[in-house]
Amino acid sequence: MQLAGNSAIISGGASGLGRATAALLVTRGMHVLIADLQEAAGRATAAELGCQFVRCDVTRADDVQAAVLAAGAMGPLRVAVSCAGIAPAARTLGKQGPHALDVFQRVIDINLVGSFNLARLAAAAIAQQTPLEDGERGVIINTASVAAFDGQIGQVAYSASKAGIVGMTLPLARDLSRDGIRVMTIAPGIFETPMLMGMPAEVQQALGQMVPFPQRLGRPEEYAALVESILTNRMLNGEVIRLDGAIRMQPK
Repeated sequence: MQLAGNSAIISGGASGLGRATAALLVTRGMHVLIADLQEAAGRATAAELGCQFVRCDVTRADDVQAAVLAAGAMGPLRVAVSCAGIAPAARTLGKQGPHALDVFQRVIDINLVGSFNLARLAAAAIAQQTPLEDGERGVIINTASVAAFDGQIGQVAYSASKAGIVGMTLPLARDLSRDGIRVMTIAPGIFETPMLMGMPAEVQQALGQMVPFPQRLGRPEEYAALVESILTNRMLNGEVIRLDGAIRMQPK
C-alpha cells in the first residue's frame, strides 16, 4: 500500500511501541494522529515527531470516533494501529483473596474492547476510501502479546485480553475482506517498553537473556518495522505474527 499522503491513527502512540510506529510512519510521508490518554506525553511526542495528538480513551465510542474523524481530516485514513493497553499483575487467588473482578474487567475493557472499538470505527472510515491496487482500502493492526499463548503466573487478566485479540483477528479479516481492509495482529515478546525500562539494569539483562536469539529485549523500532512490512505486503492478512526472538515464557 502507498503510505505517503495517507493518514494513520495510532492508539497508545505517546510512548513505547506506538511512539516508534508513529515515528516511522511520519518518515514514510504519512499523516499520523496519536490517540492517547497521556496528554502531556502525547502532545510532546506529536510536537517532536511532526504529527497530531488527540486525547482519547479507547473504551469510549465518542472519544475514538472523534480521533478517527481528526485523522481523516489530515488525509485519507488508511491505517489504524492499536497499541494502547495496561498490564496489572494479580493471581487468581492471592494472599489477600480472589482476583479483584473490577481489575479483570478493566484490563479486558482497555486491551480487548478498546482494540475492537478502534477497529470497528476506523474500518467504517477506511471503507469509504477509494480502492487502491487489488481493491485494497486500508489495514488494521492490533497488538496482542506472547502472553496470549504463554501466560505467566499473575497474568490471567492480561493473557485473557490478549488471547481475545488473537481470537478476533481472523473473523475481523473475514468480515472486512469485502471492504478491501486487511487485519493483522502482532504478538510481541519482551520489549523495551516504559514499564520494563523502569526496572533495574540487572533485571532487564536477565529478561533479555531469556530470549533464545537475539539475547536481548526487543526494540520498539523492530515492532514499527514489522508494522511497515505488514502495510506494504498485501498478502499478509488474518494472521498473528509472534515478534519474540523465539521465546516461550516459563510459568514465572
